[in-house]
Amino acid sequence: MIKYEAALTPLNAAKLGTNAHGTATLVEEGDQLTITIEMFDTPANTEHWEHFHGFPDGQAALAATSEQDVNHDGFVDLMETETVSGTTMVPFDDAPEKMDVPHDRYPVADDQGHFAYTKVVPLTELRANFAAAFGSSDLQLEKRVIYIHGVPANLDLPDTVAGMVGHFDAHVTLPIAVGEIHRVN
Repeated sequence: MIKYEAALTPLNAAKLGTNAHGTATLVEEGDQLTITIEMFDTPANTEHWEHFHGFPDGQAALAATSEQDVNHDGFVDLMETETVSGTTMVPFDDAPEKMDVPHDRYPVADDQGHFAYTKVVPLTELRANFAAAFGSSDLQLEKRVIYIHGVPANLDLPDTVAGMVGHFDAHVTLPIAVGEIHRVN
């Protein structure tokens, strides 16, 4: 068994009025990866996309901070995270092994801004799809970061906040929490 953890801390909190935070645990055992994420103080009654991000070349990804707000609009948007965190890799949705990112099958926070997510993923299928997308079946979890995304659709965002993915706009993709994954055993 190999265990990884990430402490998820707020990103964009000053502009959002919430301090999204939580924990993530990923456990590899045999051909299974068990993913557990629990979040608190997220925007309530909102769907929250969640993924791990990284660099396909194996460079270690870092958590974005306010330093990545290169256009100085007060928000660190999805595109601004890429320089330190890389690209979206694996979604934590209803079927992470499928690596199908843009859809509406992610957790939804309750009216208190809480959600808990647990999924057991077949590693053989995940690694095969990961290799097809990124050229290697090695997930390198200790070199990845987890992002939690999503703000209410009625939140007024400046036009400078980028993050359109398919027909999903920046309200769906705006990061609200981030944490670097560390191996714990």
